[in-house]
Amino acid sequence: KDADSSERVLMDMRWGLVPSWFKKDDPSKMQFNTSNCRSDTMLKKSSYKGALLKGKRCVVLADGFYEWQQHSGGKQPYFIYFPQTKDAVAEGKEGDEEWRGWRLLTMAGIFDCWEPPAGGETLYTYTIITVDASKDVSFIHHMPAILDGDEAIRKWLDFAEVPTQEAIKLIQPTENIVFHPVSTFVNSVRNNAPECLAPIELGAKKEVKATPGNKVMLSWLKNSDWEGSPQKKENDLPGWTSQFVHSPSPKKTSAGILQQWLRKEGEPAAKKRKA
Repeated sequence: KDADSSERVLMDMRWGLVPSWFKKDDPSKMQFNTSNCRSDTMLKKSSYKGALLKGKRCVVLADGFYEWQQHSGGKQPYFIYFPQTKDAVAEGKEGDEEWRGWRLLTMAGIFDCWEPPAGGETLYTYTIITVDASKDVSFIHHMPAILDGDEAIRKWLDFAEVPTQEAIKLIQPTENIVFHPVSTFVNSVRNNAPECLAPIELGAKKEVKATPGNKVMLSWLKNSDWEGSPQKKENDLPGWTSQFVHSPSPKKTSAGILQQWLRKEGEPAAKKRKA
């Protein structure tokens, strides 16, 4: 609440927007899914309209996302992400100000703050805005609204200087994305390993090793740290009453992504949010 409108604040939020006006004592009792919000109806549906008009706009960070294409033999999964530069996996020296690792997708979202009727901890939740897919990925009906570049991100987040009607003009399909087929190993939500992202050659079981189109991806996977069990027990996950994810201290490279994204050129890093 004490942040300036131009300041970037990093928050853990639960996926699936719970409107502030929801009156039941448990958000899991909601009768409808709010994980994604269609751009053509977000100003019409009460679940999103109020939060959007109040300037509760956020950016959701991800390595990429998955979509499935229907084939005669079933559905083929694809991993979709930003094009990566040649130095994407270059290891920066300690003290470098610029992160040269994987470029994260920056997806437009709406968030809201829900308070239990009987009192208690405020729950922050969000939804990802979706748009019609670009022609390059025509096999997808809808895809996340991707904010391409820091200027688009700045305008979307600055609710005080950029009014809603101007901000929603940023919500457009983008063609600045690439994709490759991945193993059906990703079809199980229990699987959390490099195999979920590694490129495969359709019609063959072997992974593609080093073609120009996937060399960056394979190098990134090789250098990435994959921690934790893919079979994480349900009771290990945080409940809605404690939505802040408490995880071990991130590696220096992982922290670098978020800290550099939050930091504006020539300005100090965003101040920490009060507990």
